[in-house]
Amino acid sequence: MNVVLGFGLFIVGAIIGFFANRMLSSSAQETQKLAAKASQSESELAQYKLDVADHLESSAKLLEQMNSTCQTAMSQMAQSTQLLQQATPENIENMPFFSKETQEQLAQTVNLRHKKNLRQNDETVSEPPLDYSGAPSGLFDDKKHSVTNSTSNG
Repeated sequence: MNVVLGFGLFIVGAIIGFFANRMLSSSAQETQKLAAKASQSESELAQYKLDVADHLESSAKLLEQMNSTCQTAMSQMAQSTQLLQQATPENIENMPFFSKETQEQLAQTVNLRHKKNLRQNDETVSEPPLDYSGAPSGLFDDKKHSVTNSTSNG
């Protein structure tokens, strides 16, 4: 009877061990899956931090460029303000409206336009265009015309 009792305890122990192994191995697999997800999340977080750092660095560079552009504009405005404040009524009459370069470009443009106008005036048109008919066809007169291509049933 000891043998049967020992054999029965062995079978019961094997069954309990089998189910315990399945339960522990499934929890171990879940633990491995969770660890893999955690490491993936950590790597994604690290990449996100790098992306944010790069974005902030490029934003800082753009802000520095904007700052330097604003400083340049402010200095130009200050210079213009000083020039306008130094202008007296006598100087205003002698002050040109356009800069020297602009006046030169305007003079060249005016000269080119005058040359084109002179060339166009030289050409006198004495004949009508080729698609113009000299003899009127009467198409647009208010006269009634008979239809020549009508079919008659007779």
